[in-house]
Amino acid sequence: MEKLVIIPTYNEKDNIEAIISAVFDLNQGYHVLVIDDGSPDGTADIVRALMQRYPDQLFMEERKGKLGLGTAYIHGFKWSLERGYQFIFEMDADFSHNPNDLERLYEACKTGGADLAVGSRYVPGGKTENWPLDRKLYSKGGALYTKLITWMPVNDPTAGFVCYRNTVLETINLDEIMFVGYAFQIEMKFATWKLGFKIKEIPITFVDRKVGVSKMSKGIIKEGVIGVLRVQWHSLFTNYRKRVKNVMPTVF
Repeated sequence: MEKLVIIPTYNEKDNIEAIISAVFDLNQGYHVLVIDDGSPDGTADIVRALMQRYPDQLFMEERKGKLGLGTAYIHGFKWSLERGYQFIFEMDADFSHNPNDLERLYEACKTGGADLAVGSRYVPGGKTENWPLDRKLYSKGGALYTKLITWMPVNDPTAGFVCYRNTVLETINLDEIMFVGYAFQIEMKFATWKLGFKIKEIPITFVDRKVGVSKMSKGIIKEGVIGVLRVQWHSLFTNYRKRVKNVMPTVF
């Protein structure tokens, strides 16, 4: 087992078949795991039908209720480690992340020396499309704020299009990751950096979703603002590395 793309979903019936097909159409050996949080729009039913078309390539874990992006990814990380995947990807269902960029993230980890490859909007060559001005300000401002507070050398700390080497996820004590929303992406990168792994940013074009409703909310943004302060506080005044590091490789 080499490459697994984790796609969390909640009410993505208009996008899910197309995004799954786009990943498999790459013909690069990707498997896909959908983590569905009880979507009332029938997203899981669509995935279930597609599993007949893509046996042994497409998988789904169904959870009861909307439990948060971070817990969905943690669930997927543990699932992937149990099955021995070497490279684990995060990707949205709404085509804001271009499946064609998966191979660039993969190559950065496979042969480019990265332990974590981040699809970045804020390095040379990276950009956003179809974003309103307020969204750009929130995102860019949040990235600068995070870098200022944490000193982490990542220009796009909230990016959700990434590739991890399995050794990173085995080393992080996933049960100690505090946040479930906006701050989850920041903390995972922060833990990766603090544990001495190499992070490499790969420029991507992030396109705002064309179908469906954005999951962004004031509560998620608030978690990000407070979360950055909490993460840095723990890092400065407690033994953060010891808390987030597994003593032994993770066995589930």
